[in-house]
Amino acid sequence: MITFFGKSLLYCYILSGAWLFNRATDTNFHPLHVSTTDVSFNAQDNQLEVICTIFTDDFEVALEKQFRTKADLTKPEMHAAMDAFVKNYVNSHLQLKTGAAPLALNYIGYEINREAVNVYLESAKIAAPKKIDAEVSLLQNVYDDQLNIEHMTVAGNRKSAKLDYPAKKVTQTF
Repeated sequence: MITFFGKSLLYCYILSGAWLFNRATDTNFHPLHVSTTDVSFNAQDNQLEVICTIFTDDFEVALEKQFRTKADLTKPEMHAAMDAFVKNYVNSHLQLKTGAAPLALNYIGYEINREAVNVYLESAKIAAPKKIDAEVSLLQNVYDDQLNIEHMTVAGNRKSAKLDYPAKKVTQTF
């Protein structure tokens, strides 16, 4: 009887472990809430080029929360509608300055890259910056463990910073 009971417990542990493993590998579940923002000065075009990379599922949750509508960034037929939401969201959660005034960032578009979304922006023509101030609050309206990583490159000099929630501001001098 004890042997039967012991084997039953073993099977329960195995089955529950398999369920937990399947939950952890679910495509909509990941324990890390992170985005990266790569800001590079293009000396040929005299522009800042920006790429924000955000997990697709997290980004959809943030869009739904901010705009109170269903978001699906992966469906081609919804791409045009999602463009407006992505543009407005990123413009309200990312601000760059190379002087006293914030830079206007022109939204280029977004694309799906595996489990992430790449959002592309660029500035108007500017002089090579000696300092870049960034205020980044991507996904901080959803996750209190959000980590935003900022990379800034000017004249081949790359500097990076990590912004743990609730931190939003970083300044790099070149």
